[in-house]
Amino acid sequence: MFRVIKMASAFIGVIVGAGFASGQEILQYFTSFGFMGTIAAIISTILFAYFGMSLTKIGSRLQTLSYKDAIYTISGRWLGFVVDAILVFTLFGVGVVMIAGAGSSLNQQFGLPVFIGSLLLVILIMLAMALKLDKVIAVIGSITPFLLIAIVGIAIYSLFTADASLSELEPIALEQEKSFPHWLVSAINYASFNIAVGAGMAIVMGASEKDERIASLGGFFGGLGIGVLIILAHLAIFSKVDVVAQYDLPLLSLVNNISPILGFIMSIILFGMIFNTGLGMFYGFATRFFEPGTKKFMIASAITLAIGFVLSFVGFTDLVAKVYSTIGYLGVFLFIALLFAPMRFKKLGINKR
Repeated sequence: MFRVIKMASAFIGVIVGAGFASGQEILQYFTSFGFMGTIAAIISTILFAYFGMSLTKIGSRLQTLSYKDAIYTISGRWLGFVVDAILVFTLFGVGVVMIAGAGSSLNQQFGLPVFIGSLLLVILIMLAMALKLDKVIAVIGSITPFLLIAIVGIAIYSLFTADASLSELEPIALEQEKSFPHWLVSAINYASFNIAVGAGMAIVMGASEKDERIASLGGFFGGLGIGVLIILAHLAIFSKVDVVAQYDLPLLSLVNNISPILGFIMSIILFGMIFNTGLGMFYGFATRFFEPGTKKFMIASAITLAIGFVLSFVGFTDLVAKVYSTIGYLGVFLFIALLFAPMRFKKLGINKR
């Protein structure tokens, strides 16, 4: 059971980064649709649980330390090329968003120049890249429980202290900028985007577990946990949307309204989650091209992080809106590959270990 929880926590940690933990993703993808945003969150939860389970199961069965081999095995030559290209773009693009998010979080909470937070994250990720895979998974999973506690507490407080009913807040929520024309498109896009974000690292994590059942459960409960967090965070922001919608980091501003001390603690948790996702993205990106722990791996990591640091100055909110929705549409190709993976395994004679 401990191994299941460890993998589930790491899976959550990889996916729940700057956009989610700050509340910006939740506001754009769910709260902007009001009541129907709640239905959208439930649909995303179902997709997370199923595809999270699929990814870790594939990693465990194939026992590969590079997601590239797994993707081409389950997708074939042509679809594999498309999915591989999408994942490379996703890993780097979301990594850049995490660097930008780190700058925004420390700027909003402590008034530090944006580049300070971004540079700090780059340095921390570079140091962590030198760790072995099991240590990387442990680091990523260690911060997740703190976020779970924080989100549950924020949701309970917000719902019980709301100044207006949800029906009264509905028009305000619907006024928020939307990236999608319909709540169902938003739900599928969000799940597709996040599965694409977590795919590379989830496959690698699955490969670290030889027992396929444990790996599958880790992915399933990780996906389910993400869904629960989405629903709670959406309800928290929805109940205070008239107060927090104007901020880059709505959840952080919500906590600051409760208590400056809690705001300080939440900002540390938020930075930790940004670090988690950033590490997962750049680690997955580097392992796509080089063997972890080698000199080439470290040099490539340093160059990639430096480029990401420069590109992060586009701005956090703009990056979330543009990069995330694009990846969400492209991630549908990965959905297709995962749906047909069992048939590919059967055709290739790759059986359960």
